[in-house]
This record gives sequence, C-alpha cells and structure tokens, in this order.
Amino acid sequence: MEKITVEVRGMMCGMCEAHINDGVRNAFKVKKVTSSRSKNQTVILTEDDIPDEKLKEIITKAGYEAGGIKREKYERKGLFSR
Repeated sequence: MEKITVEVRGMMCGMCEAHINDGVRNAFKVKKVTSSRSKNQTVILTEDDIPDEKLKEIITKAGYEAGGIKREKYERKGLFSR
C-alpha cells in the first residue's frame, strides 16, 4: 500500500476538506483519504497507482491549488504488529 501526501492550498473550512476528499474518492480507488486545512495537506492511502498529474488535476478542478506530492510505502500498524 502507498501513502500519498499532497500539499493543498486554499482550504478554509471543513466543507473544503470534504470537497477534496469526495473528488479524490470519485476519481480514484482509494482505501482512505483525509484532508486537513490546518496542515494544508491531503493524505491518501491506496493500493493503485495514481499519477501525480491526474491527482493535481482533480484538486485543481475542485477549486484548490495542489503543490508538492510525497509518496512513501505504507504498512498498517496494528495493536499486535512488530
């Protein structure tokens, strides 16, 4: 699984966060997506490959500005994991 963190500028409220989350969910198959206006970022967990340009396009279409994108391998940390 991959964790994608996108810098997003222009979010002002909880509805802005929901707007971006809905746009990402509708465009891509994701396990989880969360946005934070205070951190100016959206974090996506997915098993599918999501091209940077397509991701930026979805955020721009929603009315926000996408900045840098950081990718890293994500391993679920459970109660009994080592």
